[in-house]
Amino acid sequence: MTKPVFIFSDQLLTYKFSNKHPFNPLRFKMTYELLREAGILQDDQIVKPRKATDEEIKLIHNEDYVNAIKLAGKGQLPTSQESSFGLNTDDTPIFEDMHEASAWLVGATLTAVEQVFEGGSKKALSLGGGLHHGFRGRASGFCIYNDSSIAIEYMKQKYNARVLYIDTDAHHGDGVQWAFYDDPDVCTFSIHETGRYLFPGTGNVSEKGAGKGYGYSFNIPVDAFTEDESWIPLIEEAIDEIAAYFKPDVIISQNGVDAHYWDPLTHLSVTMKSYKRVPEIVNRAADRYAEGRWIAVGGGGYDIWRVVPRAWSLIWAEMNKIDLQGKLPSEWLTKWQTKAPVQLPEHWEDPHDLYKPIPRKQEICEKNEIMLQRALQHIRNERKSV
Repeated sequence: MTKPVFIFSDQLLTYKFSNKHPFNPLRFKMTYELLREAGILQDDQIVKPRKATDEEIKLIHNEDYVNAIKLAGKGQLPTSQESSFGLNTDDTPIFEDMHEASAWLVGATLTAVEQVFEGGSKKALSLGGGLHHGFRGRASGFCIYNDSSIAIEYMKQKYNARVLYIDTDAHHGDGVQWAFYDDPDVCTFSIHETGRYLFPGTGNVSEKGAGKGYGYSFNIPVDAFTEDESWIPLIEEAIDEIAAYFKPDVIISQNGVDAHYWDPLTHLSVTMKSYKRVPEIVNRAADRYAEGRWIAVGGGGYDIWRVVPRAWSLIWAEMNKIDLQGKLPSEWLTKWQTKAPVQLPEHWEDPHDLYKPIPRKQEICEKNEIMLQRALQHIRNERKSV
């Protein structure tokens, strides 16, 4: 078996709405440079992506939507049509050549898929992907083309694979869930901040699938201010039981890191403890149930200076079984501190006193546990009846 692969090229940095938009591709470049400076990303592990074809994008997206994205990127989409395609909102403003930039991100995730199924690598990381809010005919929540959904459909059709999708972004993985809501060959699991407070407002524990896909959609909406002590056990218990129940051929995980306490767009309170532990849990499930096949993509994460590069680096470290501890590389800190508007952390770990104790901790943990039990109820009932 060859080493894990890291999908990267400068084309993946062109997916940029504006200088002020929170979805900033600079975080991807910072992560790449951090891994290089840390000495854990080798030349022979870097694979350049290919650009997705229109036919591949249309595995999920409608033709009129793809055509609209092409026109919008050239400044030729009539203003009257923008809203029907979810475009030119605060979340997904139009930018030049947006089809080409989006097609590169989709192609990067498909490159990761091909490396795992044909290239001899069992693990692949495509941090440019993870655009889980994109719908068949509408952009949403910073996401134009839904690379994960396209990759899942691609794996189903080309490799006849049963796919487990794991989403630990603070926002519900709605686009992927609805794309496969009635599909028994795709199992989706999303843990996220409750939609009572946060976009997109979906991901209720009662969303369990439809038709032949009933029982293959799992959601754990957690309370605001959820901490590591609740977040980690919920994920571990859920992934272990869901993977054993579904028995996938491959796992694809979306690794948004916006549940961190420092993230400006969410209300959760997890730390680097979670971002070290979650990849371990997913990797273990892949090794146990999917012959080691694990494709990881990026996603949310809006404290691009203090959180994203460290958290995403821990995914790659886990794929390579490297334990990152202690101080960050001084060269990386020196370079990026001159550009950062905040003081950069010097260690891989967060300090123990990152925030003041949360007064509702016990209540939050208990409510989250109830959500876990409700999410996994039908698995446990089925197990009892056997």
